[in-house]
Amino acid sequence: MIITNEELKSILLSKNILDESTWEEVENEAKKLNISVITLLINRRFIDKDYLALLISEYLGVERANLKGVSIPANILKYVPEQIAITKKLIPIKEEEGNLYVAMANPRDQETISLLFNITNKRIIPMFAMEDEVQKALVNYQALYREKYQELLNQEVSQTLRVFASEEERIMSATRLVDNLLNYAMGLNASDIHIEVFSDYSLIRFRVDGILREIMRLPKDMHPSIIARIKVLSKLQLDEHFRPQDGRFKTKLGDFEFDIRVSIVPTMYGEKAVLRLLASHFRPTSLAELGMDEEAQKLMEKAMSKTYGMILSTGPTGSGKTTTLYTILQLLNKPEVNISTIEDPIEYELERINQVQINPAVNLTFASGLRAFLRQDPDIIMVGEIRDYETADIAVQAALTGHLILSTLHTNDAPTTVPRLIDLGVPPYLVASTLTLVMAQRLVRKICINCIYTEEITEAQKQLILEQLKASGLTEEELKNFEMPKYLYKGRGCEFCGNSGYSGRTGVFEMFFVDDEIADYLSRKDFSLVVFKDILKKKGFKTMFQDGLNKAIAGITTLEEVLRVIKE
Repeated sequence: MIITNEELKSILLSKNILDESTWEEVENEAKKLNISVITLLINRRFIDKDYLALLISEYLGVERANLKGVSIPANILKYVPEQIAITKKLIPIKEEEGNLYVAMANPRDQETISLLFNITNKRIIPMFAMEDEVQKALVNYQALYREKYQELLNQEVSQTLRVFASEEERIMSATRLVDNLLNYAMGLNASDIHIEVFSDYSLIRFRVDGILREIMRLPKDMHPSIIARIKVLSKLQLDEHFRPQDGRFKTKLGDFEFDIRVSIVPTMYGEKAVLRLLASHFRPTSLAELGMDEEAQKLMEKAMSKTYGMILSTGPTGSGKTTTLYTILQLLNKPEVNISTIEDPIEYELERINQVQINPAVNLTFASGLRAFLRQDPDIIMVGEIRDYETADIAVQAALTGHLILSTLHTNDAPTTVPRLIDLGVPPYLVASTLTLVMAQRLVRKICINCIYTEEITEAQKQLILEQLKASGLTEEELKNFEMPKYLYKGRGCEFCGNSGYSGRTGVFEMFFVDDEIADYLSRKDFSLVVFKDILKKKGFKTMFQDGLNKAIAGITTLEEVLRVIKE
């Protein structure tokens, strides 16, 4: 944050906006929810965001930058590379008489101001903008790409509607079309591109913030050329049309490089391609950035401090398990430790980490790779997934012999991981001896900060909350004492979020640390999941719904989104 909590407190108290006791309540609640005091003050309507920004800019002695709905000309944006703008949380907004006015989340950052001077050879005039305002304004960079490639895409599509003079012309058109599709998808921050074929058309869809959106329909006879172009890029067999193929390639958008993971499968009317877009450099840098609250971070840090045992992440496909494990690896990645991973596939390249991709064709499986790693003097091993007894058995033995094992498992929640491991054939006493921490997670869409608004909670929403809390194990007495929120948050929908009301995603988590009492119970032959959940509850275990509800109350996501992903 640009100013310390003490500075913020001084400003608010001097203006009689808050008193001492209210400040303490706000600060404590912000810590509990793992959000900044500023975010909580604004979301709970203690102060108007614009007024707070004005007070901060006056305190810093700089002009307040108004970025709401701002459209920044391309010639101004080109002064500052996009990567620097994103990393340093700033954006150039205008040029006057040799001065470049730059909206910054931290106008005190003299090092960055000097860097901008060296890059632009112009006098830099720093202005203050809230971090979320800068983040919103950065879509101006994306808009450059989005508008450019949408226009190119539309031109290319219109050309496909006519008869091609030659096969060469069709191939060239498919090449341009695929390139523009990739650039358009990256400009929209899409995670996947789906290229499907049906009886009379080819369908293009993008997955944005976890939801598929239809982008366009193309003539069916264009589909084979598009698939062929994707096969060429990913070095797949062009003459193979009846079995699945997997590949990958790299491409760039502006200053950013992307890995594209390709999957092609035969369907009734032809081949379907799904392209997963992955930034080459891994982004999350902290547990907080993943969405973990302060309590969850402490549990995870406690587990990460151990030199042996197993940390397991559970959840369905697409719930962010791999991203969480990569973040943990980044935090553990130090020169003095040897880290190896075996994955299917390798999603991100990590510096100083030995990454291996499974290859069943040469009998390189999770189990055989894990067995080989144990002869490589490892400290930490990540196994992409525990799927069978052999992998589970070797992972357990490795955890017992002084290695920290990270892996994923497919279960609906954290407590059911224990019976799942037992079902795979791991004896209960070994589960108790090796398990360190288990977490389950889902991804929820975040409310767009550009169009967020509050509305009074309805009776139907209150009933839904109570039903879910009851399903989470709360007693009647606890339900009576539950403090129901008066307001909830939503997004109206705007140009920045594609009128969806959401922008970006964050995690909702549940986790438990295996202490001596839990380990003692896990080793018992009369293990009962019902009793186990009661033990966890007494230790303060918080379900994913409870974590999601806290995020909905704080204005990070909506109640509907939490219910959508939890599906209890």
